[in-house]
Amino acid sequence: MQIFAFAVLVVLLQPAFAKVPAAPAMTLYQFAGDAKIPYYKKDQFARSGKKKVAGSLAQGSWVVPCLVIHNGKPLTASDGTPYVGFEVLFDANKATAASTKRKMDKIASREGLMVQNHHCDSKVKYVMNAKRLVNRTKQPFFAPKGHGGTPARAENDYDEIIRTFHNSSQCEKANRHLTGRRDALADAWEKFIHKNRRKWSNDKLNKAKHLDYVMRTAIYEGHIGRGCSAYGACERNIIALSIRNRVIGQCSSAQGCGFEGDFQGAASAVSQYNIWDAYLTQTSGLTSCFLRTDLADEAPFTKLQAMYSQSVGDISSILFDSEDALQERFVDTDSAALTSLRHYYHPPAMGACFPNHDAVEFITAAAAGKNGDYILLVNQRIKVDKEQGDGYSFRDFRYKLDDGADKVTISDTYKGFVIDGRKVSLKKPTRCTPYGISSKCRFNNVERYRKTPFWLNSGKLVEFKCRVRDIGESCTGEAQTKKVSIGGKCDIDMMPVVGVR
Repeated sequence: MQIFAFAVLVVLLQPAFAKVPAAPAMTLYQFAGDAKIPYYKKDQFARSGKKKVAGSLAQGSWVVPCLVIHNGKPLTASDGTPYVGFEVLFDANKATAASTKRKMDKIASREGLMVQNHHCDSKVKYVMNAKRLVNRTKQPFFAPKGHGGTPARAENDYDEIIRTFHNSSQCEKANRHLTGRRDALADAWEKFIHKNRRKWSNDKLNKAKHLDYVMRTAIYEGHIGRGCSAYGACERNIIALSIRNRVIGQCSSAQGCGFEGDFQGAASAVSQYNIWDAYLTQTSGLTSCFLRTDLADEAPFTKLQAMYSQSVGDISSILFDSEDALQERFVDTDSAALTSLRHYYHPPAMGACFPNHDAVEFITAAAAGKNGDYILLVNQRIKVDKEQGDGYSFRDFRYKLDDGADKVTISDTYKGFVIDGRKVSLKKPTRCTPYGISSKCRFNNVERYRKTPFWLNSGKLVEFKCRVRDIGESCTGEAQTKKVSIGGKCDIDMMPVVGVR
């Protein structure tokens, strides 16, 4: 009876101490940054800052962060950025498919955990910049083992070479590890070309390599959910056209082009396509051998292979045929635009903004305190309330995209906590328009707002019309040739822009 009474007492007392969600497991990430994230000895950083690096962890590693309390306050840089202690849950440099599954199960077990604060214990020796943490839920990608499959018919010689590469040992080896996948894919292609130089000409092998890169970018830059619909196929053609025009006639190293005809460089430049970033290639399957014959009946590869098959003929023509051939793919489209398009953007993917809500801030990394307890806020939005001392009271501001509309929830998850005022700007959002397109467009009901690119007004919005085979979003329908339009003044899904300076 006494044991039962004690158990009940523990349950009743828990809410008095477990007040806030525990710091979640987070991923190390810095867009287009170094492959490794540095960390520092806790005591040395407290005395002299970032003068001496103690070690590093690979991007894509998962850690549980905590706040080091120094002289009664969280340890921060002069601008208020916390330098946090951490427990390593998952080292991306050592990851395998089997170990990843075990680690992800452990990470998931932290969900729903409540604590009094996010303080480190005395065992923590090292700290890192909390700005290098992101709260990502997407798991690392390793391709599964396949089962059988029938080889697909190749559209042309380039397609045959690409499919052979995807089924090769060179491609398989490029994706065994999580880190360095972009470079590993390039190395795999060079080894494949060397091995097959007697089977195909060097010209065909190299063009196939360039086409493979453009196909990967067109598929993963586009909206995979649109599948083999006419809009999805046209979208991929437009992406390929923009890459073509960055390589032919105006090759610029700033856009990844190293020489006339360098489709590989232009299509995989991290500065232009964030899908090729070191961390994002760990989770997306972009560098995978997704055309493997033995994956033809495995999701999501069945759909990816169908999208590839639908588009590879059009895109190889866009890259390698004459300008006259462009008119066959883009009907009734301004001929000057066909050779000058180098920019586009997807409005839904632009940064969310909320002009109808006052004082909404995106917090990259900050600490908040309450009566000596401190918590870490990373990559989350808050609604700033009243100024209190050196900071502000706030509420948790979250949104979820539901059927094209932003559904906002404001909650007092951290009641009584005050965020460090150094990390609050109170600036109003700029370049924030309905759906992230031209502010000249008018809508009866606006369901989301997005930021527009800084270069938008320096170019001209152009509508592109494609003639493509429509097989439906599921890629299982009966093929029908259709015309479809993308872009123009008020397309809320994709915006091709010509003449950007």
